[in-house]
Amino acid sequence: MQIMSSNLDLHDDAFVVFLFQSITSTLKAEKILKNTNIPHKLIPVPRHLSSDCGVCLRIDKNQRENVILVLKGFVEWEKEEVL
Repeated sequence: MQIMSSNLDLHDDAFVVFLFQSITSTLKAEKILKNTNIPHKLIPVPRHLSSDCGVCLRIDKNQRENVILVLKGFVEWEKEEVL
């Protein structure tokens, strides 16, 4: 199930993390982002966030819409959070 937050507070230096249900989904999303040259970083899920997977993808806030467009229909994510 894909849940997207529409009211994320994106301040100037914000990053957005995409959390996934499994490492398989996370790695699939990472591969898609690599293939589309969208800058990203695979990071451990911050302690204040919860997920069934121990890693997530961090992107620059300015790339959020691009990431949604390229992942939609190919991999589902649990949620997005601002760091």
